[in-house]
Amino acid sequence: MNQYIAWLHELGMGDLDKVGGKNASLGEMISQLGKLGVSVPGGFATTASAYREFLNQSGLKDRIDARLKALDVDDIQALAEAGKEIRQSVLETPFTPALDAAISAAWQRLVMDTGSEPAVAVRSSATAEDLPDASFAGQQESFLNVRGLADIKTKILAVFASLYNDRAIAYRVHQGFEHAAVSLSAGVQIMVRSDLAASGVMFTLDTESGFADAVLVTSSWGLGEMIVQGAVNPDEFYAYKPNLIHSRPAILRRTLGGKAVKMIYAESADGGVETVDVAPADRMRFSLDDAEVESLARQALVIEQHYGRPMDIEWAKDGQNGRLYILQARPETVNSMSRGQAIERYRLEQHSDDILCRGRSVGQKIGAGTTRVIASIDNMSEVQPGDVLVTDMTDPDWEPVMKRAAAIVTNRGGRTCHAAIIARELGIPAVVGCGDATTRIPHNTDVTVSCAEGDTGFVYAGKLDFTIQRDDLQRMPPAPLKIMMNVGNPDRAFDFARIPNAGVGLARLEFIINRMIGVHPRALLEYSTQPDEVRTQIDRRMAGYAGPVEYYVERLSEGIATIAAAFAPNPVIVRLSDFKSNEYANLIGGRSFEPHEENPMLGFRGASRYVSAEFRDCFELECRALRKVREDMGLTNVWAMIPFVRTTDEARGVIDVMRGFGLEQGRHELKIIMMCELPSNALLADQFLDIFDGFSIGSNDLTQLTLGLDRDSSEIAHLFDERDAAVKALLSMAINACKKRGKYIGICGQGPSDHPDLAAWLMEAGIESMSLNPDTVVETWLKLSAQAKQLTI
Repeated sequence: MNQYIAWLHELGMGDLDKVGGKNASLGEMISQLGKLGVSVPGGFATTASAYREFLNQSGLKDRIDARLKALDVDDIQALAEAGKEIRQSVLETPFTPALDAAISAAWQRLVMDTGSEPAVAVRSSATAEDLPDASFAGQQESFLNVRGLADIKTKILAVFASLYNDRAIAYRVHQGFEHAAVSLSAGVQIMVRSDLAASGVMFTLDTESGFADAVLVTSSWGLGEMIVQGAVNPDEFYAYKPNLIHSRPAILRRTLGGKAVKMIYAESADGGVETVDVAPADRMRFSLDDAEVESLARQALVIEQHYGRPMDIEWAKDGQNGRLYILQARPETVNSMSRGQAIERYRLEQHSDDILCRGRSVGQKIGAGTTRVIASIDNMSEVQPGDVLVTDMTDPDWEPVMKRAAAIVTNRGGRTCHAAIIARELGIPAVVGCGDATTRIPHNTDVTVSCAEGDTGFVYAGKLDFTIQRDDLQRMPPAPLKIMMNVGNPDRAFDFARIPNAGVGLARLEFIINRMIGVHPRALLEYSTQPDEVRTQIDRRMAGYAGPVEYYVERLSEGIATIAAAFAPNPVIVRLSDFKSNEYANLIGGRSFEPHEENPMLGFRGASRYVSAEFRDCFELECRALRKVREDMGLTNVWAMIPFVRTTDEARGVIDVMRGFGLEQGRHELKIIMMCELPSNALLADQFLDIFDGFSIGSNDLTQLTLGLDRDSSEIAHLFDERDAAVKALLSMAINACKKRGKYIGICGQGPSDHPDLAAWLMEAGIESMSLNPDTVVETWLKLSAQAKQLTI
């Protein structure tokens, strides 16, 4: 390092004041992590002292300081005028002779080292940047595919000027940094030819929930600026950290993005970049394979372990040599700063079918306000405090007005785009990547933006009622029994796992099928014979997967694995599919394969399907998915639960069928339990327990079948009561039989949440666990603890 130039491989985090956060981090990774498998392109950087010397010439610094001192950054017009004036002054100021000569010498050495004149990226690196509590991401400029010494010098000067972008000026004020205290370094880094392959961003935690055992990888074709800018909806992958460490299959979930456009090298000999459309076939396939996702995630783990904190990492794949590179790494500054002993959960209290648009949800919150559909940054002053900002996409220039919004909705972008990052920092919901939000959402109308319903965010017409529940986990007393959760939506699993729990007592497989697959399994098994319109729908859904059957098995295993990983090592009890015939018929292609039944509730469902010749090969797909999660991925905390078992012969038949499909009871600690939901199950509890490893009581079906009523009938709804003496008699039979045999006994109905007296009775009866809907866990936990305390007095 000299006064003007530093080589990246000679830098470390101790040099942050000399070359800024980004360049110091690059140097740290090259020098410390290269031997651990982290690949970072080399290059050089101008120093902060060179920048300060540049500003001090001709009184430039004093003029800038005076101009900024009187500026009100919340006055958008005044901010724009001041920023433009300062940037022009910087661009008109030449380098000092010494700095100019140092840049020339460094470039000549880089050419000599590489054997050619490489294309480079010229990026900013501020001394107040990539800090644990303030990312400064995107505040200054970056330039890609820069070619030749003259252009490098031009771009370095533009990087210097970008310290005074409007957004950068406003961001420093809002973050409490003095302008004069921040200096700039320009990094000149050899380009990775990701224009010929793919690139993206990854986080070493889930950006929505803060779940720390997963790496989120986003990817799209071409140069990574399109993802960072939010110009594309990228592919998304979650990799499970424990499996990365133990070399097991680690992909928990995949989401295929639209990837409509990509940034590539411009054809001009002068360099630069251009944006082109992605070929339709490439849009319909993933931009990374599983091995590449896992390789990237392992590099991310090394980086996280080295820095000792969650990280936000940019990566690129070189299309010429096939290698994966890390381009930069900074501390993650939202979830890692907000972790605490309190949980805040938003819930819509009104149902509405009037959905204006949908996209990727960011922020797990709900916001409502008047829409401002803004086509251009020139009109952003129209956004008033409490409005909902609707636009095509945002970039850092929008930040001065984004903080006014109650919510943000964009046509383009994924969960790591600019709009998503800023929404998280501001603590507001955002729905990104809607595709057509600016045409579907009217200007100046009331809407509700909900990001509290999973990975999909919704924009509803009108202002809907919603509640905010805040639970202080520090006040949680010990639970008097195991409190588990009912979880059917893998999208929410990481979030729900933050609530105190003893595992998942009910994971409904039909919820995963309906939400993540949406196709009847028989239509996939017999794909080639389906009508054209059915095949078209299937093709659209299974894009990115090897074939129809693989799609079904992989998507099922993704849903199961996501829930299992979120709650590991606690048990996750997966109830195998319990669709009724009318529900199966509603899946794509389903009507051709399902019988018409007058009373599907009492018809062809549960165990009867599994052992039937008509459905057995469909059931095999469920078993394949469960086996993959347990045996290949090692998530042996997954148990299987069999619903609606009418007879002991049927029970034995299911066990035999599962064994034939590779799910053998007791192998790799597999427990197979039964849903105790028919009176016959309780009456013959000992005989059923000869076959199963325990019961989970389904109090809803057990109550309606005991009392001979239809729980969906409003005419007799008042008779539905789990506390009825006949129901409690059957509950006692089931509980006592399990206790006597030393086998698992839980309940997964809503009764204990709705009726505190029933919960107290179940505790006294010796129930082992209660599985509740997530929004009732904390309240029921506190009630049960208080009741248990009273019982001991």
